[in-house]
Amino acid sequence: MGKERIVILTGAGLSAESGVPTFRDKDGIWAKVDYREVATPEGFARNPARVHEFYNMRRRAHAGIRPNAAHAALARLEREHAGEVWVVTQNVDALHEGAGTQNLIHMHGQLFQALCNACGSRAPWAEDLSLTTVCPACTNAGGMRPDVVWFGEMPYHMERIRDLLEAADLFLSIGTSGNVYPAAGFVAEARASGAHTVELNLEPSEGCSLFAESVYGPATAVVPAYVDRLLKDL
Repeated sequence: MGKERIVILTGAGLSAESGVPTFRDKDGIWAKVDYREVATPEGFARNPARVHEFYNMRRRAHAGIRPNAAHAALARLEREHAGEVWVVTQNVDALHEGAGTQNLIHMHGQLFQALCNACGSRAPWAEDLSLTTVCPACTNAGGMRPDVVWFGEMPYHMERIRDLLEAADLFLSIGTSGNVYPAAGFVAEARASGAHTVELNLEPSEGCSLFAESVYGPATAVVPAYVDRLLKDL
C-alpha cells in the first residue's frame, strides 16, 4: 500500500448512527419538510424567518450528538497511513472534526458557520440566526444565512476536489446514496484516473456498479473493519 493517496467521500449514512437524520430516506428530513421552503435561495428570499427556524432547530439538535466509530476510524486512517488521506464530506455536521479528522473538505458547507449575503464573509456560528443578526464583518443586519449549499447552488471547493480525485490511488465512498450530483460522479472521475474504487454503504447505491469493490452493512461496523484491513496491508 505504501504512500498511496486516499480520497474518501462521506454522506448522510455515516452520521446516521450518531443520530443525525438523513435527508432522502423514506423517513428522512425531505419526507417531512419541503426542501423548496428551507433549502433554496428562493425559499430564503420568500421567508427567511422560516429558513432560520429550520436551521436553528438543526443546530440545537446537534448539541448532544457525538462522532461514532466510523468517524473515529477515518480519523485513525489519516493519522496512521503513511500517505495522504483526504475526506470530502457532503455532511454539514461537525462530526468529522469532532473525531479528529484534519484533511477535511465540506463540499456542502457547515451547519456551524454563517455566511453574510451582504459582504460574503464567513464566521463560526453556534447560536441562533435571525433577521436581526448583525454580521461581525460589515455590521449589516438581515443578511446572515447558514453557510450551507442549497439546491440550485454550486458545491464548494469543486476545483480542489477534482484535483484530489485525479491524484487518488484509492477512492472510498461511504454512506452516500449516489443520486446527488456532482458527488455521484466522483467514482467515475476517480476510476478514469486509475484509482481503485470501493463502496462502503448500508445498501447498494444507485451507482454501485461503478465500484470495483463493495462492502455493505452499518457504517460503525464496516468502516472500522475496512480501515483495520487497509492499515494491516501497509
